[in-house]
Amino acid sequence: MKASRGVRRGTRRKFKKGFWGKTRLKDYIKEFKLNDRVIIKISPPDHRTMPYSKFKGSAGVIKGIMGRSYIIETRTGGKHKTVITRPEHIEPIRK
Repeated sequence: MKASRGVRRGTRRKFKKGFWGKTRLKDYIKEFKLNDRVIIKISPPDHRTMPYSKFKGSAGVIKGIMGRSYIIETRTGGKHKTVITRPEHIEPIRK
């Protein structure tokens, strides 16, 4: 049988949250403004608009809003990339 090549392939330990790592309600209702700096922190129980695993931990700037999702511009591998994701997968950078 051919091996699976799905989006979540090889992420068993990468997306692990631990026993007490549940997603709280406040993670779903976070709001950000344009040009806010954020970190992409993937929440494993939420599959909708989950960014690809290589963007885990990368910082970016919010460039737009698309419904309940945010358009984030980040730099990966020397190139500018655009990630569209929901607020449960991003956190603000603390100053």
